[in-house]
Amino acid sequence: MIANGATIVSVNVGRTRQFEYEERAVQSAIWKNPVTGRIAVRGVNLDGDEQADRRAHGGPDKAVYAYAIEDTRWWEKQIGRPLSYGNFGENLTTQGIDVNDALIGEHWKIGTTVLEVSEPRVPCWRLGVRMNDKLFPRRFTEALRPGSYLRIVVEGDVGAGDEIRIIERPNHTMTIRDVFRIYSRDHAEVETLLSIPQLSESWKRWATKVATKG
Repeated sequence: MIANGATIVSVNVGRTRQFEYEERAVQSAIWKNPVTGRIAVRGVNLDGDEQADRRAHGGPDKAVYAYAIEDTRWWEKQIGRPLSYGNFGENLTTQGIDVNDALIGEHWKIGTTVLEVSEPRVPCWRLGVRMNDKLFPRRFTEALRPGSYLRIVVEGDVGAGDEIRIIERPNHTMTIRDVFRIYSRDHAEVETLLSIPQLSESWKRWATKVATKG
């Protein structure tokens, strides 16, 4: 299956940097910049890329982050200024595929890699720093345009211009946007997350905790 000519517009990586935030020393690798050529995708990230906090932003279930250029352009209109590739901390800037409506467990073939849609991005204060707006994480949440984290199923390499092919879809209808919506506002639907086998263990623990409280 082909996602209607979907492609990778830009591949972006970044190293951890230290800076001061609210009078304390912190670090983040949210600053990602476009790179040229073929980039290896292996282990739990892309070559040349880092996550400062692997518990919150890395690991197998959050190895690669994809955000759509269409959503970036939407944000440009909302905030009234241009945004560059990688501005949301994404590794893959996509075009022609709705990353928010991708199904949990969907498989994408990009270059020589196969990646699996795993979970939505939950914004933290670092996104506010990157956007120079402390309130931006709240705006990001309200917009329901979280982008998608991806697992590495088959290691390989990717590059700008690569086609995105959807090669496998699971037998359910739970999308990235659905998970994020349930997380951020619709807790009454939380038990539906527990029926999705491809959902990460951390999300299942959260859903179980919320369902138990309910």
